[in-house]
Amino acid sequence: MECIQGTRKMTIDSQQLAALAAAYPYTWLDLGTGDGRFVQHMARTLPRTLLIGVDACRENLRERSRRSTPNTLFAIANALALPAELDGLVQRVSINFPWGSLLEALLEGDAHLLNGLRRVTRPTALLEIRLNGGALLQSELAAEEGAARVRQVLNRAGWRCGAPTYLAAQQLKDTPSSWAQRLAHGPHPWAISLRAVAIEIA
Repeated sequence: MECIQGTRKMTIDSQQLAALAAAYPYTWLDLGTGDGRFVQHMARTLPRTLLIGVDACRENLRERSRRSTPNTLFAIANALALPAELDGLVQRVSINFPWGSLLEALLEGDAHLLNGLRRVTRPTALLEIRLNGGALLQSELAAEEGAARVRQVLNRAGWRCGAPTYLAAQQLKDTPSSWAQRLAHGPHPWAISLRAVAIEIA
């Protein structure tokens, strides 16, 4: 698995990542992590949790990965092709304000994304998704329709998804994410939050 710290690139194999994860009681994967602000904040808040941020764009991650804490790892990978080194290690996944191919994969039930999520997570893992209100509108979906489609996709894929909750501008401002701050001050200052728990597929 390719990881970065500033301008330095490194490769971590399955054995090395498993050893790192074993040093922490909890492993949290942030998928489509953007500039890494969310991961950086949570790692500092939860020093006994291993935070792994995954994004395909290395340029966005260079600054925050340079100042990463020991319990932080930034990996370069496509969300639709998660590295095998992550298999079975993750107890919590967050997907914050997806757009583009990642949002489309959630709405359409892309098998690469869904199979990857099940592959990397442990039984009863928690999945949290915050849907960008503006991105849903660009997909020509009302908030309720977008949330319903993602819930349906998750439930079919072996996740028990709860009812959506709405995040208003103030709640976005309280979210430690660069995208959340932009949304809070933008033309569509709202988002939808979904939480799901992995269950056994019959």
